[in-house]
Amino acid sequence: MFAIIDPYILSFSAITVFVTIFMGFWSARKSKTASDFFVAGRSVSVGWNASAISGEYLSAASFMGVAGMVMSSGYDALWYPVCYACGYLFLLLFIAGPLRRFGAYTIPDFAEGRFDSPLFRKIAVCFVLFIGFFYTMPQMKGAGTTLAYIFPGLPYWAGVVLVGAVITLNVALGGMKGITLVQAFQYWAKMFAISVPIFVLMAVYGDYGKQIGANGGNVQHPASNIRRPTNAPNAALDLGSSKLSVERSPLPAKAPADSTWLSPFGPLTTKAAKAAKLSPEESKPYSLLYTYSLIIALVCGTAGLPHILVRFYTNPDGVAAKRTTMWVMILIGIFYVFPPVFGVLGRNLMPELYTGLSGIKGTDQVVLKLPTILREKYGVLGSILSGITCAGAFAAFMSTFSGLLVSMTGALAHDVYGRMLKPTATADERTRMFKFGAVLLGGVAIGLGSFVEALEINFMVGQAFAIAAASYFPLLFMAVWWRKLTMKGAATGMLSGGIMSLLAVTLTNLSTLSLDPGPMGKVFGVFKPLNDFWAGHPLLRILCEQPAIWCVPLAIGLMIVISKLTARQVPSDIRMKMLVLHAPEKLGLKQEYIQDHQHGH
Repeated sequence: MFAIIDPYILSFSAITVFVTIFMGFWSARKSKTASDFFVAGRSVSVGWNASAISGEYLSAASFMGVAGMVMSSGYDALWYPVCYACGYLFLLLFIAGPLRRFGAYTIPDFAEGRFDSPLFRKIAVCFVLFIGFFYTMPQMKGAGTTLAYIFPGLPYWAGVVLVGAVITLNVALGGMKGITLVQAFQYWAKMFAISVPIFVLMAVYGDYGKQIGANGGNVQHPASNIRRPTNAPNAALDLGSSKLSVERSPLPAKAPADSTWLSPFGPLTTKAAKAAKLSPEESKPYSLLYTYSLIIALVCGTAGLPHILVRFYTNPDGVAAKRTTMWVMILIGIFYVFPPVFGVLGRNLMPELYTGLSGIKGTDQVVLKLPTILREKYGVLGSILSGITCAGAFAAFMSTFSGLLVSMTGALAHDVYGRMLKPTATADERTRMFKFGAVLLGGVAIGLGSFVEALEINFMVGQAFAIAAASYFPLLFMAVWWRKLTMKGAATGMLSGGIMSLLAVTLTNLSTLSLDPGPMGKVFGVFKPLNDFWAGHPLLRILCEQPAIWCVPLAIGLMIVISKLTARQVPSDIRMKMLVLHAPEKLGLKQEYIQDHQHGH
């Protein structure tokens, strides 16, 4: 079964896993208090926290999914890395500093404290779990894909179970403090793993500009005035005095044509219109709608992800939180230069990936497989580089799943158990519940991840962002900046936007899973007729697949309308709370909400 395991790929991947486990055990010895488990003792420095947040944020979608989607869908997929990075600008300008100055352990803490409403905490907890589980599914897809690549013949679900168990163990042992060092290390491991193979591949097969030139359209060099005909399988570009050629293998029938692949409205944004058999001209309004909704989901969703937001509570103060956000923008911006290059190289050098399913044999594996083409010329170098990218993939889904699990477990142990079920719980009791919750939620995440083999990694992440954009982003943005927001207004808006987006993306996922030729198609076969409905109603498909464009305005609009109708219910101390959120720390108004309201935290 495992006769053709590459020893280099196995070795590098194993090293990453063992180092992660070792660092988790080592860090766990320093996690003694509830504060250590939930917010790392509020003592993480800017440099460490920026690296840890970047490591947590750069998930399987960033490391594997962006490259795979650029290869499969072309240039309209570049909105993903651009908006992933731009979302942090929203955090930097509007949310990071105020959120830390308020002082809490979780976002439900902030929701209760801002509106003096224990009921609102219960509502907020639900969306921590909804967003968290939707985001863990693509991480589990990355785990199953990578393990199946390392061990040919290994079932997809086995990889999900193995990696999920390792990460669950790490989180249960050390909580937030235990994973902070691990995630910081994993960012730099991913940066090394994504960049080094790219430089080697471009040195051997031609740089990015030449690789793009090998694809359709007329490529004209300003000095030589030479054109290459569209859709030629091989490209020879005369660059001044020297001739450098970029050869491209013939593309299979499933690959998008060059003109489509290079178009700003490619397979990603036009699929609903194509299913409805609309002409290219008729498709443009639908493509624009899809694009705008995707941008809103990714930018606003970044500012609404619980596992990212909770990180700001680990900084000593609001100034450190804003500085951390600035450095995160720099670190992830540098990283996102590389995955699209993998996608372009994969299209030219390994087009056979197009013939596979969107799962294990599809383009999501281009980052893992592409370096192996160097074996023919340079022997083990290809295996070494492939081993490095596999190690990076492990670091990607392990670090993000760790953060998600800490966020969800914190909500379960602190908000549900420590604040709702047993408010008198001691710190030791909450810590024990944290460990139990990590195992419970880790098991649920592994189960859900076993069902999504047929879905693209980046596609699933984009939908998780849409749910966050329609629920937590309106809550945080409005609660931080509009003092007249009432609890009923905030709750109505968050519930309406969040639930509607959750239902919409679930419908499209179920209909997509019903088309899977494997076992998932049989499990979800009852939803197959939905695909005929989507084909006849492309507008509804786009609004369900990318609901942010209507769910975010719906949530904010309801918050404003209901708050005006319940204006008398604005908290009586709202002026002081707004001062706490926005006044400089030097004035001494910054608070630690939990310490102020409950001893023992």
